[in-house]
Amino acid sequence: MNAPTSPSRTVLIVFCALAVPMGLAAEDANTTKHHHYQFFDLGTFGGPASFINPPFNVNPELSSRGTTAGASATSVSVTSTSNFFGVCGGLDGLVQSVYHAFEWQNGTVLDLGAFPPADENCSNALAVSESGDLVVGGSENEIIDPILGVKELRAVLWRSGHIKDLGTLGGSHSLANSLNDHGQVAGFALNAVPDPFSFYYLAFLSSNGTQTRAFLWDKNNGMRDLGTLGTGNDAFASFLNARGQVAGFAYTNAIPNPTTGIPTVDPFLWDKRNGMQDLGTFGGTFGNPTALNNRGEVIGFSNLSGDQSFHPFLWEQGNLLDLYTNTSGGNPLTADAISEEGEIVGAAAFPNQSSDAYLWRKGVATDLGHLEGDCGSRAWAINSKNQIAGVSLPCAGIQGRAFLWENDSIVDLNTLVPPGSSLKLLFPMAINDRGEITGTGVPPGCGDDDGGTCGRAFFIIPCDEGHPDIEGCDYSPVEVSTVAASHATETQKRLTPQEISRIRALLMKRHRGFMPTTMR
Repeated sequence: MNAPTSPSRTVLIVFCALAVPMGLAAEDANTTKHHHYQFFDLGTFGGPASFINPPFNVNPELSSRGTTAGASATSVSVTSTSNFFGVCGGLDGLVQSVYHAFEWQNGTVLDLGAFPPADENCSNALAVSESGDLVVGGSENEIIDPILGVKELRAVLWRSGHIKDLGTLGGSHSLANSLNDHGQVAGFALNAVPDPFSFYYLAFLSSNGTQTRAFLWDKNNGMRDLGTLGTGNDAFASFLNARGQVAGFAYTNAIPNPTTGIPTVDPFLWDKRNGMQDLGTFGGTFGNPTALNNRGEVIGFSNLSGDQSFHPFLWEQGNLLDLYTNTSGGNPLTADAISEEGEIVGAAAFPNQSSDAYLWRKGVATDLGHLEGDCGSRAWAINSKNQIAGVSLPCAGIQGRAFLWENDSIVDLNTLVPPGSSLKLLFPMAINDRGEITGTGVPPGCGDDDGGTCGRAFFIIPCDEGHPDIEGCDYSPVEVSTVAASHATETQKRLTPQEISRIRALLMKRHRGFMPTTMR
């Protein structure tokens, strides 16, 4: 089994979605009882789509109290100056509509608006506080960047629906990616120092930008530059936990590498006591975190020596563990979410199975299987009750099915929502400890779409003892036939060139806000 192959001379600004390659698994059927779910279609603001942000771009998308946030298309068309970095265009950057940030709480969708003129400017809500009173993200303003010819992007904080500009570090753009309940916000902001390798400007194929810096903001101290690694000039903050620790990635020097065309990038963990710590790599010149928990454990990926392939990692207490080579039971290909207990989920290669969702615990990867009729799966989210949500991938096409794994079995979430619901559930982006799930689905007639052009955000609530008074909930148990992949010990299958091409294609397609950029 070969490790995944990365495109040469390509910079992954944030680790995008790794498609699950095709493959077949032996299957065992069983019957397990599950709960029904109450279903909510979060709709749009008059446009064709809405979405919940992918978990490895932001956090948290869903609070423990059942508040979620994302972006929804309006009926207003974008213009030639609209900014498609994270705020306009939807999940894949293909929707030619102005998007507005939204918050869903207590059954109500609130349009959070944007900077004036609000009907012409895009915004996106990237993370929500536990209380639901605070939401962070980004909004366009009316100022045009003379270098890029697009509207400037600003990191914003919505407090009880009112928008606040968090500013920049002297440059033209910023974006807030994460927050905690102490009122701290993390993200990136530009300063005024010229930098041909600016993370932000690379997304626009421009070498005429200024430095991108990681920031931590609070209401007492404003925006603080967290610095960078070594002699590097740029840093990007992706995640913030309850302890005030920040995870992201940064240049370690200012010399471009022959394989990537940019300086070396390492993942980092910042805290008030130690500053920015370099988490290291597996010998390559690019590494990036995909999640951070409240214990300060970081997961992500790192290129190997030569930059021709990458492995997922776990960093804890100063140790960088290669999950691909140091896991029994299977070989993790991605590390997409980590619980507070240090359990990891994503996609892994298993004996006789190219790729399935996995649960990693104490060095062992358990195959979670895939839904009957499909050829692979990938897990996106996990809660403290070992409920795992993800997507089961078809053998042909791109439109998968959302799954829930609990009690050692996998079930199609579409079989647990009321019959005739307005959406097919595709991507469950987050699950909280109450078992509530938010994500993106597609309405009938959407075709073989992955939710990027016609998808809609959804929210589902389990009809269980934790939610005793939900109107319309069916509290009778559901007996569902489930299918799990076997755990044979045959030789692992190698990825074919066609499968690797499919991985690359979907890597390049999804989550356009942090798109791959080829240096010339």
